[in-house]
Amino acid sequence: MKNTDKDMFYKSLYALQDKEYKDFNSKLIPNIQSDKFIGIRTPQLRKFAKEMVKSGQAFSFIKNLPHRYFEENQIHAFILSEFKDFNFVITETERFFPYVDNWATCDQMSPHVFKKNLDLLFKYICEWIKSKDIYTVRFAIKNLMQYYMGDNFKPEYANMVANIKTDEYYINMMRAWYFATGMAKQPEIILSYLSFGKIDEWTRKHAIQKALESYRVSDKNKEILRSLR
Repeated sequence: MKNTDKDMFYKSLYALQDKEYKDFNSKLIPNIQSDKFIGIRTPQLRKFAKEMVKSGQAFSFIKNLPHRYFEENQIHAFILSEFKDFNFVITETERFFPYVDNWATCDQMSPHVFKKNLDLLFKYICEWIKSKDIYTVRFAIKNLMQYYMGDNFKPEYANMVANIKTDEYYINMMRAWYFATGMAKQPEIILSYLSFGKIDEWTRKHAIQKALESYRVSDKNKEILRSLR
C-alpha cells in the first residue's frame, strides 16, 4: 500500500473503533500489548475483509507484512477465508504463520477452500503439527478437530494430538479442546485418551472439564468423565 492509501485505510479502521471493546479484547489476549488494539468487533472486521476482497485491495494488503495492529492480522485471516484457490491459500497461510502471534487470529483463520481439499490439506497438517511455532501447531490441531473429527476421523489422528509433548499453554488448550470435542463426536475412541496415563495430566483434566461443560456430550459419558477426574 502507498502511504496515502495506508492513511485512508487506518482512518477507515478507526471509524469503527469501540474503546470499551478494545479494553475488553486486550484482556482476552494478554500476550499482545494493549496499544496494538484498535477495538473493532469481529463481524465488522469480517465485513471489512470481504469489502477489501471485492475492491481488489486484498492482494496488496496480505503481501504487506508485518501489520501494525491486531485488527489487521484479523482482517488478514478473514481475507484468506475468501479466496478459492487452494494452492494460493496454502502459500499465503504459510507465509502468514510467522506473524500469527495470538490465539484469536490463529483460531479465526479458517479458509473455506480447505473443506473441499481435505486429502491435500492433511499433508500440510502433518507438517504443521511438527512445527516449533506455537500457533502453527495450534492451527494444525484446530484443523484436525474441524475437518477430521466426524466422518473423516481415524484413530491415528487422535494419536497425532496425544503425542504432542509441550508445556506451551496455547497448544495444550487446543489439545484439550480437541479431546473435549472428540467426546461429542467419537466418544468410544476418545474416552480412552482421557483415562489416566494416555495424555499429560494438565491436558486431560482440561479436556474433561470442557467436555463436562459441553451440551453435545451425553449425560452417560459425562458420568464416566466425572469418575475419571
